[in-house]
Amino acid sequence: MELFFVAMIGVLYGAGLYLLLRRSIVKMLVGLILLGNGANLLIFLAGGLVRGRPPLVPEGRTSVSLPSADPLPQALILTAIVISFGVLVFAVALVYRTYRALRTDDLDDLTATDRLGEVPAPAHRPITADEEDGLVRGEEERAWVSS
Repeated sequence: MELFFVAMIGVLYGAGLYLLLRRSIVKMLVGLILLGNGANLLIFLAGGLVRGRPPLVPEGRTSVSLPSADPLPQALILTAIVISFGVLVFAVALVYRTYRALRTDDLDDLTATDRLGEVPAPAHRPITADEEDGLVRGEEERAWVSS
């Protein structure tokens, strides 16, 4: 069973690193997710796989009966999942706003705007109804975006 988890960690890390090296920023985010899942699985495996009881102390005893699962890796993984979800949501919001402003998700095009020191022309023109891709907006937000 541990050999399967080791192979899965390798696959997740390999796929995550491959996607991090792609030019699309969306693929980079998916690679970041895969790396986070691989790290969580690595922490879980480092804690040891025990087919036993939950680590609960029975009434009238002072310690858990062996074998029991170690709760520390489980708590670390749960914390890592919550933190990585928050970071992912923030990154998706940044990618969405960047795409709306620059009309590209290519990392080379995004770094070209840094080298030139100016925002490309598509970011200066107002968004038309055809470009909104079905997004419903209020009039006050539409006026803010077009100004």
